[in-house]
Amino acid sequence: MADEPFQDKLPDDDGTIGGSTDVTIEEEISYSFLEYAMSVIVSRALPDVRDGLKPVHRRILFAGLEAGLRPDRHYRKCAALVGDVMKKYHPHSDQAIYDALARLAQDFSTRYPLIDGQGNFGSIDGDAPAAMRYTECRLSPLAMELLRNIDEETVDFIENYDGYEVQPSVLPARFPNLLANGSSGIAVGMATNIPPHNLGEVIDATVELLRNPDEAADDARSLEIAMKRIKGPDFPTGALIVGRQGTLDAQMTGRGSVKMRAVCEVEEGPKGNPRIVVTELPYQVNKARLALKIADLVNAKEHRLEGIADLRDESNRQGIRLVIELKRAAVPQVVLNQLYKRTQLQDNFGVNTLALVEDVPRTLNLGQVLTEYIAHQVTVITRRTQYRLRRAQERSHILEGLIIALDNIDDIVALIRAAADAEEARNGLIARYGLTEIQANHILDMPLRRLTALEQDKIREEYEELQKTIAELQAILDDPSRVRSLIAEELEDIKEKYADSRRTRIVPDEGEFDIEDLIADEELVLSVSRGGYIKSVPLDTYRRQGRGGRGVKATALKEGDIVEHLTTTTAHSYLLLFSNSGRVYRLKAHEIPKRDRTARGTAVVNVVSMRPEDEVAAMIDTRDYESYRYLLIATRKGMVKKTLFREYDSTRREGIIALNLKEGDEVVRVVPTSGEEDLLLITRKGKAIRFSERNVRPMGRTATGVIGIRLESDDEVVACGVVRDENDDLLLLTEFGFGKRTKLHHFPRKGRGGKGVIAAKLTKPRGDIIGATVVKAGDEVFVISDDGVATRQGVDGISRQGRPTTGVRVMQLGEGAKISALAPMVNEVDEGGQDKLPT
Repeated sequence: MADEPFQDKLPDDDGTIGGSTDVTIEEEISYSFLEYAMSVIVSRALPDVRDGLKPVHRRILFAGLEAGLRPDRHYRKCAALVGDVMKKYHPHSDQAIYDALARLAQDFSTRYPLIDGQGNFGSIDGDAPAAMRYTECRLSPLAMELLRNIDEETVDFIENYDGYEVQPSVLPARFPNLLANGSSGIAVGMATNIPPHNLGEVIDATVELLRNPDEAADDARSLEIAMKRIKGPDFPTGALIVGRQGTLDAQMTGRGSVKMRAVCEVEEGPKGNPRIVVTELPYQVNKARLALKIADLVNAKEHRLEGIADLRDESNRQGIRLVIELKRAAVPQVVLNQLYKRTQLQDNFGVNTLALVEDVPRTLNLGQVLTEYIAHQVTVITRRTQYRLRRAQERSHILEGLIIALDNIDDIVALIRAAADAEEARNGLIARYGLTEIQANHILDMPLRRLTALEQDKIREEYEELQKTIAELQAILDDPSRVRSLIAEELEDIKEKYADSRRTRIVPDEGEFDIEDLIADEELVLSVSRGGYIKSVPLDTYRRQGRGGRGVKATALKEGDIVEHLTTTTAHSYLLLFSNSGRVYRLKAHEIPKRDRTARGTAVVNVVSMRPEDEVAAMIDTRDYESYRYLLIATRKGMVKKTLFREYDSTRREGIIALNLKEGDEVVRVVPTSGEEDLLLITRKGKAIRFSERNVRPMGRTATGVIGIRLESDDEVVACGVVRDENDDLLLLTEFGFGKRTKLHHFPRKGRGGKGVIAAKLTKPRGDIIGATVVKAGDEVFVISDDGVATRQGVDGISRQGRPTTGVRVMQLGEGAKISALAPMVNEVDEGGQDKLPT
């Protein structure tokens, strides 16, 4: 009997067992334990990757919604909510439910609390919450974002444990809660421990994946994007993350150990003794136990912690303040190192990103978590749109019947009056006007007040609006990119409402350092020649000169080569090199080989992986990717394109696409913008057009752009500027060294795509426009000629003139030489106005 298949001993489909069956204890334990293990894994301990919730948390939030505990309603006793959850959805201990509820309300346990609690919900000292009969709660505003649209058939509902109620199998979860709040739990044979992250960073990563579906489909690229946006865990208690390796391991593999450290400051006590003040603790560290542990180490008979004189807790509602008084002879850093080593002032968070994916436990990396979340959101928004479309179509169908009735109101009234009963009237309407039964019933139910002219107009207006709504909803369903864009827009709304600054700072480990830490953040002049040579020269190499100065020798160039681009920046800044073919390459300024002022430089292709046939068209420097909102690219043929600056944040050595160019066109200038300013395009033949940046809608990184200025056949764009202050000037420089300043208000705002106005009166001796830039009083510019001579001078010495003028001499040129480049300086000079270095 024991050798028979175990399935033969299971109940039949009707739940009965015919007679008795002998089963070995090994088989019974194996089967029953497997059932228990799967129940714990799926129904208790592990979160769903889609909404980041365990079943008990999901049931608490849904029961709160059902009970009307919205953020704008009054608080209610926690006991009432716990009772609802236990009665309807979660047949387990009321204390276990209350513990889960209380944790959702603790701002030291949950990064973004989902329960708004009133009363004593415990403390970081390990104090338990007050009994549930005393405390009160309601849903937090952010919890409503997890539940939003749940009434629009966005998720499946399943029966509860006894079949009397239904509950959601997952929440719509309009933000990535699994990463934002993290999760921890012990199942059978496995455990999960996911740290919380910053909501703003998580949403930024999700939005970038949504707007780049091709890259999101690639596991390696999705992980790269996620790691670029999400710096690391962001704990509710703040503190420090020491070192990057643990965070990188966790992000790349789903497993890692993150070293956390308390924020400690060394102060001087009233008697001159040093003291260590702890203001932030590592996540999940009990402050009272920590203080007790320190006291035990100080009082220990063996391996005593030396140097500590007193310990007291001065924490209050303003924050944590644990004061460790030191003896006069103690060295604070030595004591701190001992505390880090022997107490939880330094602790590790073991990351294990284990979550349920289609009810199967999987360890996920950072990119996979976001990819699964996006797939869930696509389903949610698609189902929501289908629901709204169906409701709109149903209402439209009814309104069509009402409009038919209004168009034939006299005949219909006569038909109804002549009918013996409602059934005969309904059948008459259906037969005569081809109405459906639903339409006929609504006509019969229509009150007489709907026959007024005003009410008739309202019905027709509602019908017309519904047709637009139906068309819009159908368009969303027909275009997957519209669905992803909608998700991205709604996520950005959530970010704007609820995102906050990081609480946890990431600092290098003692054994870790960045090579950049050893490089002085000095000011540099970066130049690129038309022949493809790039170099870095300290700014103080060039002395400041007055208008008309001859300059100093800047570069020893090959015959026929000229300096075409230059910028002033700092060594730690990023430099973006835009090629004429529409690609962009990123590097740090200090990575550009430093050369003598007169040296030629290094070939660009030896610094970045630019194609040999390409040329550098523009350079942009920035300290970080939050400095600017947009980058605007102008092309030689007058096209402009505006793209979010952060979309150019890429570490790819081979570069990324900056824009797609039309045949025969090339990039000529790139400028950072805020999205709210006016733009100026200046052409070689002295034309300029000014238009609002709002007329250029933001586009994706690979778009082509729109027309900025219409050009004559022999003209081309040479510069692009941003208008931030009407009192600023536009500085124009011609190829033979003449220039002028013109007030920006002399350039009237026009519509995008016009031919522009005259910016300068050009003559053959002065030459065409070679460069232009917007300047303020007191600014300096850097000018270089095609024979390698450079000058640095203040703009105040350059004459201010009207638009149709020719300008004055700005730089004396050698025989046959021409101006090749113009760039503004990043910093002002000393008031003395003279460079301290000799020529």
